[in-house]
Amino acid sequence: MALNRALSKLGILSRARATETIRAGRVRVDGRLVTDPAARVEPERVRIIIDGEVKRRAAWRTLLFHKPRGVLTTRSDPEGRPTIYDVLGEEGRGLVPIGRLDMATSGLLLLTTDTRFAEWITNPEHAVPRVYAVTVGGRVDRAGLVTLAGSLRVGRERLRFHRVELRKSSTRESHLVVELREGKNREVRRLFEAAGYEVTRLKRVRFGSFELGDLQPSEWREVSREETRLIRIVPEAEV
Repeated sequence: MALNRALSKLGILSRARATETIRAGRVRVDGRLVTDPAARVEPERVRIIIDGEVKRRAAWRTLLFHKPRGVLTTRSDPEGRPTIYDVLGEEGRGLVPIGRLDMATSGLLLLTTDTRFAEWITNPEHAVPRVYAVTVGGRVDRAGLVTLAGSLRVGRERLRFHRVELRKSSTRESHLVVELREGKNREVRRLFEAAGYEVTRLKRVRFGSFELGDLQPSEWREVSREETRLIRIVPEAEV
């Protein structure tokens, strides 16, 4: 992967800071000065030195975090808005998020020091299910459900839910559970918008075999290595 991305994935620097640091001539890889942020490296196999100091990956650790609404999935924000690292404090040191949840979305977010696990679980080829509880304004009737169950053109892309289940519907709002298998940017919101519905609340409740369970907003739990191995055998999602 690109060197600036590797530094971010290893929890050493944010992508932006890594790019600046590399261009400033402060980074050596296996003893060689590298000034191109896009230079390809294998983070697990190279020796990275910044300002004369060897940078090592943090000890293996993975967290399952209940990201609250109104919090950004980023290391820092120029506008001063709260981030997941503000919520996690010292517990977030050295960890990088696996994918992102937008500011208005809450729920299950994994953070890890394991770049291989992060790459595997987010690879579209592995079709790891992501399950969301969704609230939309207005009633979703039978015709609306049929529309949501089919493929929809969103810009230049054709997207679809892997599974859609209507839990409750009224003239005021409707509650659904949906499942995705690719995890494209803002995919849930874009699909509902294309179908004519406004998402008023969105929470990720499952990612592969990981479940949010009873964790409350801002709470987290440690994930074991065994759990990250079991993710490779992903059962059908049930919520």
